Formats: sequence, C-alpha cells, structure tokens
Amino acid sequence: MSSIVIVYHSGYGHTHKIAEAVAAGAGNTATLLPIDAEGNLPEGGWDLLNAAKTIVFGSPTYMGSVSWQFKKFADASSKAWFTRAWKDKLAAGFTNSASLYGDKASTLSYLMTLAMQQGMLWVGTGALPANTKASTRDDLNNLGMSAGLMTATPSDASVDEMVPGDLATAKAFGERIAAVTARLG
Repeated sequence: MSSIVIVYHSGYGHTHKIAEAVAAGAGNTATLLPIDAEGNLPEGGWDLLNAAKTIVFGSPTYMGSVSWQFKKFADASSKAWFTRAWKDKLAAGFTNSASLYGDKASTLSYLMTLAMQQGMLWVGTGALPANTKASTRDDLNNLGMSAGLMTATPSDASVDEMVPGDLATAKAFGERIAAVTARLG
C-alpha cells in the first residue's frame, strides 16, 4: 500500500499534471487516485484512502471553490468521517486555475476544512514566497501560498504550456509531504 494517496479531480488535464508533479516529488511512496468526470473513485479507491498515512486533496478552482466532482467525493467521505477512519492522518491540498489568484484561497480553505472535519493534521507548503522585484513565475512558490499549493495556468494554455515554476513548486511540495509523512506518519 502507498503511504501517500493523492486524490484529485482534473477537468482539463492541468490539475492532473500538478498531481503528477506532487507525486514525482513524493517519490515511490505516492499513488495517484483520480476522481472521474462523474465524481466517482475507481474501484478500491476508498480502501486506498483508508490505508494511507497521508491524503493529499486536489481540485481545480471553479467559481471560487472545488469542482462539483470533487465536492461529490468530499460529500461521500462522510462515511469515513462517521467512523473517524481518517482521524490523525496527515493531509495536504492543491489547486489550479487560470487566474494568478482567482479565489484559489477559497478552494484551499475548503480542502483544509474537509481535512479538519475528518480529524486530520494539515501540512502546508513550508516554502517562503518568491516576492521580490527579481522574482519571476518560474521561481518556487511564486504565488506565495503557505496553506497549500496554488498554481495558475492561463485559460488558453495547453497542459504542455504549464508554468515550469509551478510544476517545480508542486514537486517541492511533494518532497515536503513525503518528508513530513516519513517523520510523523
């Protein structure tokens, strides 16, 4: 079983690529668990989540929150909530949208609240922001979020045109998640 499970929904492939980068940073301890277009997990998905030490939540930001597919998954997690199946597991989260900010903090707040309701322990980025005049979009944590990973992909950009700095930040976030999991999980 994987100690880190990254459960996410991706509408156009951008959030999937971020999930892959987080998993690459976490190494062989991570498993991707995509939520499908109907908001369902693949067979065995709930068992993977229940066995994990760390669950990483990911969703695009649509209209200031998670996608409806992710929300369907979150609502279905009430069964885990009722039995406290995820209590004291580690949790983290990420989101992507077209705008540099675009209300992504609302999505991260939603993911963090879900984790808190489940009794989980939240892991932030642990990264300083790239906030000097010399900073560029290719710097780590250019969007400056501490609570979780925020990335931005222009609405007319393909998956192959995603910002390299965002992908590098996602990989670094995965490395941090793996290190915290090894230490505390």
